[in-house]
Amino acid sequence: MPLLPVALISSMLYFQMVIMAGTVMLAYYFEYTDTFTVNVQGFFCHDSAYRKPYPGPEDSSAVPPVLLYSLAAGVPVLVIIVGETAVFCLQLATRDFENQEKTILTGDCCYINPLVRRTVRFLGIYTFGLFATDIFVNAGQVVTGNLAPHFLALCKPNYTALGCQQYTQFISGEEACTGNPDLIMRARKTFPSKEAALSVYAAMYLTMYITNTIKAKGTRLAKPVLCLGLMCLAFLTGLNRVAEYRNHWSDVIAGFLVGISIAVFLVVCVVNNFKGRQPENGHMHRDTVARMPMINIPRVESPLEKVASVQVFQNQCIEDDQEENSEGRSFKDCLARLFGWIMGISHCEHLQLRQ
Repeated sequence: MPLLPVALISSMLYFQMVIMAGTVMLAYYFEYTDTFTVNVQGFFCHDSAYRKPYPGPEDSSAVPPVLLYSLAAGVPVLVIIVGETAVFCLQLATRDFENQEKTILTGDCCYINPLVRRTVRFLGIYTFGLFATDIFVNAGQVVTGNLAPHFLALCKPNYTALGCQQYTQFISGEEACTGNPDLIMRARKTFPSKEAALSVYAAMYLTMYITNTIKAKGTRLAKPVLCLGLMCLAFLTGLNRVAEYRNHWSDVIAGFLVGISIAVFLVVCVVNNFKGRQPENGHMHRDTVARMPMINIPRVESPLEKVASVQVFQNQCIEDDQEENSEGRSFKDCLARLFGWIMGISHCEHLQLRQ
């Protein structure tokens, strides 16, 4: 294997660490600070879309944030570590060195094992996608400021003071609410659903990892069952958000689209469907084709070349006829030679046929 420069590898790692640190910091500012102001969206008086009862704090949900974040962070790490270890051990046991990645030498002291390299790469991309999903969701919530189904139960507007005599009257402004400001601010951040996006991102990433990495013959039924189970858990998480009046259907669907899009992009475009070193069969095939001897193909004359040759031959025959007395050849002999040339018979063969 070629020796990779230490400076090049160090610069690549430094660049990747900077990107990861920036992503984590941006997610932190979205999640725990008031750096980005939430858009204040108005509502109609007695709007039935926002009059659902308050379901309580997030910790009282059937899928609390602690459980969701623990599963989204722990299950993929466990599955990827176990899967990569199993694949590496099977390649060593079966001596499948063609599809196995090689150990990279990064200097006189550092050796990167393919098991460690693949595991760190897949887990790093997953972690980056997890924070990227959180950033996309928080950005959408801040920009839209969509109201939760239980918004009016937390807002507690004074309809008499606001003059809500008709249901079509539109109310805008933060001063319309008299409830807890922190709860009201959380009720303004529902589109898209963060829980739906994170759950479907983790399920989609693991599904594509299991499908593309595990190639054992005895897993034809186990892989679909496991993948469908992961997707069903993510789907049930979205249904629970709607059933508890914490999100609208549109919020959950938008969260699903965000999570699936980020997972598919990272798997297909970044980690190349979890494939390692590409086999050299394609390069060998191209080299073999390049080294093959050239095949001599008979040259085919174009019609213009043939007509020009016929005219030249006729002129030559006329000149030969003029020299008939000196060489003893007639114009008929020239025509016979022309006919033989057209039919593909040389003049010598034609003379032999005549004789």
